[in-house]
Amino acid sequence: MDIAGSLAIVTLAALTHASFQLSVSVLSLLSGHSIGAKQSQAKLLRLTSSFLGGVAIMTILILSFTSLALIDLFGPTAPKAIWSIGCGLLVGIALAVWLFYYRKEKGTSLWIPRDMASYLVKRTKATKISAEAFSLGLSSVVGEILFIIAPLFIAALALIRLSPNWQLIGIGIYTLVSMLPIIAIWILISGGHTIARIQKWREDNKYFLQFIAGAGLIVLSFFVYMNEIITAVAGQI
Repeated sequence: MDIAGSLAIVTLAALTHASFQLSVSVLSLLSGHSIGAKQSQAKLLRLTSSFLGGVAIMTILILSFTSLALIDLFGPTAPKAIWSIGCGLLVGIALAVWLFYYRKEKGTSLWIPRDMASYLVKRTKATKISAEAFSLGLSSVVGEILFIIAPLFIAALALIRLSPNWQLIGIGIYTLVSMLPIIAIWILISGGHTIARIQKWREDNKYFLQFIAGAGLIVLSFFVYMNEIITAVAGQI
């Protein structure tokens, strides 16, 4: 596939990643605690900006590590069987998202390991300085790895067949696009919008967001299957 096709897969995978809500939840919680502690707007922006930085760095690290591991295993072109495994992983996680992404309780609590959830809540409440907010951003990406590993894996498969310069561009595109929801929340917070209003919108629309997250994985799986598996088989006939 050409450069445009590979970057299209990377972008679609990033959009799928963006539909997950853990980093948004942690950012909202961090902002709420900061406002509740009557911290200044300038400090709130420093904390939330550091949080975004942590999310960006961890996303880059995980995607880069996954790409490096795939290159070491398969070289610049992964077998079609690996693409098929990636498609199956996407479908499996999509079904899991539709079934139990949100916990069966009021609010927007997500289904992640309870130890990780407790850790994130505790660290959010204790965050006072930018370094702690940065670390919290790193942890929030790790916390939802069970859900985002599939789009990250597919993006890495597309990246490894690009030249080094285009790989860097692809990683940048993935990171930026996957962070669009938390960037939007950050802009709203910077503009003075209340956390309560943002959280209410998320709670009112959580099942729609859940459907979109699962549907995004299915669409990505179908797109990749058609362009990587079916096209390859048709070319051999």
